[in-house]
Amino acid sequence: MAEAHQAVAFQFTITPEGIDLHLSYQALSQIYLSGLRSWKKRISRIKNRIIKGVYPASPSSWLFVVIAILATMYMQSDPSMGLIAKIREHLPLSWGRSFHQQGTVKVKVCESDFVPFWDGTIMCRSLASLWRTHKSEEVSDWWEEYVYLRSRSPIMVNSNYYGMVCEPTPLLTVTFNNLMLCKQRKEYLTLLIPLCAAQCERMFNTTRTPGEETDVLQHWQDSEFVAVYHRGRYFRLWVYRAGRLLSPREIQYQIQRILDDPSPPSPGEDKLGALTAGNRTPWAQMRKQFFSSGVNKRSLDCIEKAAFFVTLDDQEEGMMGENPSVNLDRYAKSLLHGKCYDRWFDKSFSVVVYKNGKNGLNAEHSWADAPIVAHLWEFTLATDAFHLGYTADGNCKGEIEHFLPPPQRLSWDIPLQMQVSESLAVAQALADDVDCHVFPFREFGKGRIKKMKLSPDSFVQLALQLAYYRDRGTFCLTYEASMTRLFREGRTETVRSSSNESCAFVLALEAGEDREHCHKLLRKAAEKHQNLYRLAMTGSGIDRHLFCLYVVSKYLGVESPFLKEVLSEPWRLSTSQTPVQQMELFDLVNHPEFISLGGGFGPVADDGYGVSYIIMGEEMINFHVSCKHSCTETDSHKFGSQISQAMMDLMTLLNPDFKEATKANPDKQS
Repeated sequence: MAEAHQAVAFQFTITPEGIDLHLSYQALSQIYLSGLRSWKKRISRIKNRIIKGVYPASPSSWLFVVIAILATMYMQSDPSMGLIAKIREHLPLSWGRSFHQQGTVKVKVCESDFVPFWDGTIMCRSLASLWRTHKSEEVSDWWEEYVYLRSRSPIMVNSNYYGMVCEPTPLLTVTFNNLMLCKQRKEYLTLLIPLCAAQCERMFNTTRTPGEETDVLQHWQDSEFVAVYHRGRYFRLWVYRAGRLLSPREIQYQIQRILDDPSPPSPGEDKLGALTAGNRTPWAQMRKQFFSSGVNKRSLDCIEKAAFFVTLDDQEEGMMGENPSVNLDRYAKSLLHGKCYDRWFDKSFSVVVYKNGKNGLNAEHSWADAPIVAHLWEFTLATDAFHLGYTADGNCKGEIEHFLPPPQRLSWDIPLQMQVSESLAVAQALADDVDCHVFPFREFGKGRIKKMKLSPDSFVQLALQLAYYRDRGTFCLTYEASMTRLFREGRTETVRSSSNESCAFVLALEAGEDREHCHKLLRKAAEKHQNLYRLAMTGSGIDRHLFCLYVVSKYLGVESPFLKEVLSEPWRLSTSQTPVQQMELFDLVNHPEFISLGGGFGPVADDGYGVSYIIMGEEMINFHVSCKHSCTETDSHKFGSQISQAMMDLMTLLNPDFKEATKANPDKQS
């Protein structure tokens, strides 16, 4: 325990002879190793900054350019081969002086490598790119503040989302170890295309702390422990020992110690997490009143400063039993909200491990978007399945160091059971109202869609439009999230999937118009959607612009009827695709069961649907549908059936022989 070692490292007493200094060499060793590890991390960060700074070139390109420039200066040669002088003849005198004063060659990052250019050239495209980058940073800051942190309603269901796994499930200890490896080696979380990775920085050691008017995201540079919840008790589990990460076998040993601990929860401890599930203002008030000092503050710090949160759930979940479909829906609901008190919803993410070994996660949304967490989860599942593994007797690999300190029970003095009960009541009502349905669509996948020369995402979105029209008899404002990480600190933009073209196609199909006409409208609608997605990704969407105009109008005290009307329209169909980003880590042909089933989220509108989907390999698409029981017009199972039928109808329209082929192969049906 690092704090204890540091506390006893330097002890002294004052005697008549002077100061008697006592040194603990074991503690000094721990401090030395901790400092060494800290410097290693700093050097690694500096290295990453250098590599990111010269992207997409390599550091060797810098060396080549520097050598070339120095050689040019030393030899006093003209690298332009007379071109500068030729340009100077046609420029005004003041421009010529500027050329002479400022020098001749600078270095600019372009799309492929470092290339020289001359000062007199005004790079309009670069200026536009700089403006877009600056704009994206401002949008992300305002988006985080006003969309997430200022909301006073519960973040459970309304904001947090979940991720799940297929069968079979690896043990927690290996998953646990991989998460810590990801924490150490963030290069695994950077893509090989120029996407901003700023969101990855707050993946670990991050907590959303409540405020009376707005919440605050707190991030610490490092953490050597995780917080664990089991049967109403909270523990701090150290995952580093003498500067090294514990082996999977050692983590298994430590977790078993928690499972074997017979101590009961202290009064009020078991349901304390409900404060993070209820309304934000009461939680902020309770935190300020009861968790600002003493034992409560120390224990709360252990949770908030932990690398991440772990729940050892005493339930069994997953696709099991005689009715796997119902159990899969229950599994999704459990990951989304649990018992409303056995998760810490403020943490950047919480790993949930069930009694039967099934696991998943619940993630807070303000610090990053789902693809960031999905990237981490993919790496964890792949290394669990294909790299670390287990011994013949079912234990994790590795040796156990003797004298490992046991996990530390957190202590509490909680005189606020009434307030906890009030937050729990709010959260429980919200959880009970959520209707979740998860189903795999196995009739075909992206392979067959791409053979029809259509974008798989556009195909699914048009199927959702058709399904919603059949379900409700009308169209609605539809939200699809698109990433904007091509720009610095970019997050998302909205793709408005319900377009004039998609509506025209749905109406024509439902009116029974001839196949050729409907086929033409389908392709036109798909092309429109793909173009909208492309515009959103490249910073040319409209919704974040409207959002920023609305924020500025509020600051200036200007009322805009247009903005008020546009931004008050409900998104009754909120959709998102979970991308599979690291296909090279998986063997989908021989081991399709090891990939994630994706994840889901709660409905955005009280009378609407939340739909998430993940395109798994070439032959399967998994859907997560949510709505509210309190709305009599929505039903997640009914809407799921409408989605499946719409997918089939679209494929039959594209390929009339598909329906007959499906009938001839009934085993393909889900």
